[in-house]
Amino acid sequence: MTVTGNIILNHQQIQHKTRRIAYQILESNVNEEEIIVAGISKNGFVFAQKIKVELEKITTAKITLCEVMINKQDPIQTITTSLAKENYINKPLVLIDDVLNSGTTLIYGVKHFLDVPLKNFKTAVLVNRNHKKYPIKADFKGISLSTSIQEHIDVVFEAGEDMAYLI
Repeated sequence: MTVTGNIILNHQQIQHKTRRIAYQILESNVNEEEIIVAGISKNGFVFAQKIKVELEKITTAKITLCEVMINKQDPIQTITTSLAKENYINKPLVLIDDVLNSGTTLIYGVKHFLDVPLKNFKTAVLVNRNHKKYPIKADFKGISLSTSIQEHIDVVFEAGEDMAYLI
């Protein structure tokens, strides 16, 4: 792992924030029998997997993982999921990504899930930035950063060495 930049979250901090987000998700879905955890492909899905592990430690509810395949360069293209729509109708769903930057990816992801009735719909991100082009917010966030538009956040998920960098 060779990333240069300032470390904004180390492995232990990411674990702590993941656990805290899992508790927040559970609190908003405390009486549910099943919670759908939908991660935006690549890092968002990896983060969703980590949240699923933490949720399974603290609840007996069924935690169903869903991968959301979206073209981040052209999110208006068709979005697909690893679960059929019938599997999340009238269930609580949390859409997860690693970084909320402009909001483009997250808002198109939200739009995809609005085609079916959901019982509860929330969003979660590890890092929230303040450069949104769309009126979207993260209901659950690990950290909020005010950065310049030229700066970049890079989240690296590697076994035992998860890190988030400001580049």
